[in-house]
Order: sequence, then structure tokens, then C-alpha cells
Amino acid sequence: MRRWVILIATHLAMLAMGFAGGVYTLPILTAPQAPDAAALRTISAETLYAGRLARDLKGSDLLHWGEGEIRVSRDRIAHIGRLAPGPDYKLYLAPRFVDTKEAFLLIKDRSVRVGDVKTFNGFIVEVPAGIDVRDYNTVVIWCEAFDQFISAAEYQPSSQARERARRWIP
Repeated sequence: MRRWVILIATHLAMLAMGFAGGVYTLPILTAPQAPDAAALRTISAETLYAGRLARDLKGSDLLHWGEGEIRVSRDRIAHIGRLAPGPDYKLYLAPRFVDTKEAFLLIKDRSVRVGDVKTFNGFIVEVPAGIDVRDYNTVVIWCEAFDQFISAAEYQPSSQARERARRWIP
């Protein structure tokens, strides 16, 4: 009887490890090709704002992180860098900078989902008509399937920072 328990437990553990491995590797295997250098150069010419994804944000960890540069134009948002692979990544524009899951959940209803992130070595996401990137100041990469914060980058100063800067200009 004890052998059966050990055998079943071993099989269940292997099944769980296989499932976890599949969840991690499937997005990598099915990801489309990342944008080429020419497409990223085109975005660079149109860039209104830029920001940086940092790997060491408070809400990022070993499996959930992003690094590199974010470039924002009126109709496209580009990432030049790397993201930890994962399923169901979404790109949001947020009204203020957040660096944790809890902070993003507090403002998610005031944020706007721009589109899907399907590549992990850079991406270009089209901004849908009706979204004005100037109304927001932060890009957030979020895993919708697991409600997991991946990374964020502030791409323009907040309205309070702009107001403080305006008061100091002679």
C-alpha cells in the first residue's frame, strides 16, 4: 500500500512540474518574431515620450520582470529590451506610476488597456483610436491570466511634477 502512495504522489508531482513547465515555455514557443531594428527605428523618429523598465521594481521578482526602454508615440508604444516570458501579457496606460500588484489594482479601473504583448525581446503595440497617451504617464505590463504585475515605466512626469516645474520656470 505504501508503494502505491509513493507512486501516486510521484506521478502527481511530475504532472504538476510538467504543467508549470508548460505554462512557462508555451508562450516562448508560440511567440511571434520580435520587431526588427528598422521598425524600432521608425518608432524612434515618432517618439513623444520615453521611459525605462527596471528589473528591480518592488513588485517584480525572479519570474516577473522587464528591462529596457519604452518609447511612446501618438499611435504606437514600443519596447526595446527584454521581458520575462509568460502568458497573457497586457499593456496598460496608467494615470500614475505603480511598482506593485497592489498599487496597480488600486488604479486599474482608471487605467486603459492598450493591447496584447506577445513578444519578449521587444514589442510594438498599436494605440487604439480614442486613447490619448498624453492623458497618462505610465506604461504597465500586466499578466491578466494570473493577476501578476510584471513591470512599469513612467514615460512623462506626473501632472504634479509638471506643475512644480512650471512654477520654477521664469
